[in-house]
Amino acid sequence: MSVERILYPCYFDVTLQRREGRRVPKNLGVKSPELPAIEAVLRKMKVPHRLEEHHHPARWAEREGRIVTEWEGSKEDLIRRVAKSLGGRK
Repeated sequence: MSVERILYPCYFDVTLQRREGRRVPKNLGVKSPELPAIEAVLRKMKVPHRLEEHHHPARWAEREGRIVTEWEGSKEDLIRRVAKSLGGRK
């Protein structure tokens, strides 16, 4: 059974501190991640998803949107897999 997992672009932004919303190590982050790039990675991984106009609560003024996925594993596992495919190393 799949569980909905929400991904925000700020999770992958290497320019942000952890307290500002980054959820990946700096070596896996990218500069200014955008929803289309994250969506392309999810499509390649064959993960069902949809885009939404909602924004990260701590970064509501940024209006960056979010992606809701159907994922069976842990959210951290999904975030790391996406980060590695976005252009991070290791």
